[in-house]
Amino acid sequence: MSDPATLEAESTADALGVFGRYLTVWVALAIVAGVALGQLVPAVPETLSRFEYASVSVPVAVLIWAMIFPMMVQVDFGAVVAVRREPAGLLVTTGINWLVKPFTMFAISWLFLIVLFSPFIEESLGREYLAGAILLGAAPCTAMVFVWSQLTKGDGAYTLVQVAVNDLIMLFAFAPIVMLLLGLSDITVPWDTMLLSVLLYIVVPLAAGIATRTAIIRLKGASWFRDVFLPRLAPVTPVGLLITLVVLFAFQGEVILDNPFHIGLIAVPLIIQTVIIFGLAYTVFRRLRVRHAVAAPGSLIGASNFFELAVAAAIALFGLQSGAALATVVGVLVEVPVMLALVRYANSTRDRFPGSEPVGVGDARGSR
Repeated sequence: MSDPATLEAESTADALGVFGRYLTVWVALAIVAGVALGQLVPAVPETLSRFEYASVSVPVAVLIWAMIFPMMVQVDFGAVVAVRREPAGLLVTTGINWLVKPFTMFAISWLFLIVLFSPFIEESLGREYLAGAILLGAAPCTAMVFVWSQLTKGDGAYTLVQVAVNDLIMLFAFAPIVMLLLGLSDITVPWDTMLLSVLLYIVVPLAAGIATRTAIIRLKGASWFRDVFLPRLAPVTPVGLLITLVVLFAFQGEVILDNPFHIGLIAVPLIIQTVIIFGLAYTVFRRLRVRHAVAAPGSLIGASNFFELAVAAAIALFGLQSGAALATVVGVLVEVPVMLALVRYANSTRDRFPGSEPVGVGDARGSR
């Protein structure tokens, strides 16, 4: 019979899958492949850069839709109304995600990238890195959080509600918060560019996801949607993400080769921010005596980022070769190992919270 540690390791592996378990490795390989492609075959990025409309790269837009759509199609907004019996978990998650996280990300990243690391990073480039960090901070996780919820034995249905509410708020809050913080950073972005980014990378895939989910469940049933359609769709996101990163780093090759040290510098505030936000949310949940099955995923939602959207927005707003785009990719690089460490901490402190029986708010089986 397997010991508990072995069973937990197997559970972790199953939940993350090959892509999730080795996300940092895949991202690192994509960086190497992209840099090599840009240096050895410069015609590739030069050709791709020609396919633009209104400053938006058409090939990259298609890849980004491929990343985001499979996540949006899984969100069941009908489950939001069922959270009435346990509102504290939703209020804490929402408050920290939108009233605290974007601003602490700005403050911590500004302190490190503009002040403390000024001897190592040129100010104009530091501000680009800061812009990427702002985009990460304004986009709470909507996909991998279902994995973190499973690994912490979270209430999957409640996690679904938290994610659904985040997506609804993101429609209206993402652009104003980003524009406010970019303004404080002396980074100018036209409102029409920002709104176009929100339209392309939030509104369109979200509307397509809702329409697709509704149509398939009506025609084929929820079981077929969950057991057949979602598994077939699952490889689209990782493939889209990795190809996007290869393209991104084909453009970023010179920056990487000239400043490899910068990747480590960018990672420092991102890691600190992740730990602080998790710790703040987790402490508030504990003080309010919220169930661990709600508290752990709720804390991890704010700690992790919707990095697909952040990468998309950085590319749309600042370009493939920008420091902002590079900073968002560093967010991808560091997220999984940091989040796994926080998952282990959450599991080791489960006994500090009330019981973990589910409340039965909806059904999250169709989610990641």
